[in-house]
Amino acid sequence: MTDIIASASNLPPEIARRRTFAIISHPDAGKTTLTEKFLLFGGAIQMAGQVRAKGEARRTRSDFMQMEKDRGISVSASAMSFDFGPYRFNLVDTPGHSDFSEDTYRTLTAVDAAVMVIDGAKGIESQTQKLFEVCRMRDLPILTFCNKMDRESRETFDIIDEIQENLAIDVCPASWPIGSGRDFLGCYDLLQDRLELMDRADRNKVAESIEINGLDDPQLAQHVPAELLEKLREEIEMARALLPAFDHQAMLDGTMTPIWFGSAINSFGVKELMNGIAKFGPEPQPQAASPRAVHPEEKKVTGFVFKVQANMDPKHRDRVAFVRLASGHFKRGMKLTHVRTKKPMAISNPVLFLASDRELAEEAWAGDIIGIPNHGQLRIGDTLTEGEVIRATGIPSFAPELLQGVRSGDPLKGKHLEKALMQFAEEGAAKVFKPAFGSGFIVGVVGALQFEVLASRIELEYGLPVRFEPSQFTSARWATGGKAAIEKFEAANKQHIAHDHDGDIVFLTRLQWDIDRIGRDYPDVTLTATKEMMV
Repeated sequence: MTDIIASASNLPPEIARRRTFAIISHPDAGKTTLTEKFLLFGGAIQMAGQVRAKGEARRTRSDFMQMEKDRGISVSASAMSFDFGPYRFNLVDTPGHSDFSEDTYRTLTAVDAAVMVIDGAKGIESQTQKLFEVCRMRDLPILTFCNKMDRESRETFDIIDEIQENLAIDVCPASWPIGSGRDFLGCYDLLQDRLELMDRADRNKVAESIEINGLDDPQLAQHVPAELLEKLREEIEMARALLPAFDHQAMLDGTMTPIWFGSAINSFGVKELMNGIAKFGPEPQPQAASPRAVHPEEKKVTGFVFKVQANMDPKHRDRVAFVRLASGHFKRGMKLTHVRTKKPMAISNPVLFLASDRELAEEAWAGDIIGIPNHGQLRIGDTLTEGEVIRATGIPSFAPELLQGVRSGDPLKGKHLEKALMQFAEEGAAKVFKPAFGSGFIVGVVGALQFEVLASRIELEYGLPVRFEPSQFTSARWATGGKAAIEKFEAANKQHIAHDHDGDIVFLTRLQWDIDRIGRDYPDVTLTATKEMMV
């Protein structure tokens, strides 16, 4: 790896060396384990925590909520910044569970590429397909890692065919596995013509690469048994004849994905993938905004909030806004304009993340993700600039698919419950609706597990036991239109009307018939299932 990073787009060297990407996968494909190994090879941690391990080894860095540690799943996106050689990696680990997909969708607006992790035995699973479609909508470049090759897995060609057919994307093998399951020895690096062998003795160590001169090098026979070597040569010959050669521009356009094979738990294939991200991954890209796009090389600082996390440190009852810097060179203490409120904000304690650990950020550049501790001023979708009125666009908020009422276990703590719910609404963890008719709140989520997470967090973080109860409503739609049309619509549908935490009008529905009726009776009112968080 070179120490001088050549920029294809004349970006300043500090910006050109940034690689900002998300890791996406179906639950249990090994995404969090892969994240741990990234940190290990980046020198950010000394020992990788295994999700299913016990004791000290159990403490994975990217899962910092108590529930994540208890269940071994990721339920919240977390950001990590670390160096890898001359490159600066900004990695965002996303929840794989579909019940937390909205957090993932928003995270994908803040990255320049995605690493898709698939299980060698299971291939493309439903959640992988959904997340891939979101990447495709944004034309995000995708690099693929086929994990768990040390377990029984499918034939390599079958895996590649499935990706090509299900996701309609060209696949180029960057490495080729030698054996599988108990016979898995390692991979042949097709991009470097090298043999990579797996060290089964130490899961945090990688055996040395063996420099060879192509597949006919007699050295290969010293390391690979004859029958596996013959199969390897046959398969690679077929792959080179049948599959497309690597095309860097096609990858950047989102029409081709290179695929590496490996075993994250055994630290195998991870370094090759990281080298691939460094060498082929995109530099920081322009950010969609109104009235104009923001380019990373611009001198003035612009950033946007794509996530708010409350109580990352329960002792401090804090709220941290995750901000993707879209342009400029940020320095601690800078005054930036909060575009929504038109007020200046002095950013005196910005932080860089290593999951729940943080350090003060003296400076940051376009492409970086910084945390800004605040007391509720910053919301998802907010834009910070050096004065220009620019608003980041394309950060979505989705209509919930499940609605329930919520009741406090202590009737005297109604105000505490309202505060907790508003906090989670601003964080994007749930939708909270205040009905115009009656009392209480209705909470909306994408998946049932979110109710469990909310109840657990409200009790842990606010000392307030709550219970969720069935609601008569099944879905919600945001209502927009002219003032007179909205007033007429509200007056006639009071029992269905609520307001979200921003004060926007929401129509609560029981049946599809309710939505059809509004379309018929109120042609000047539009009901939408998404609300773009541009404020």
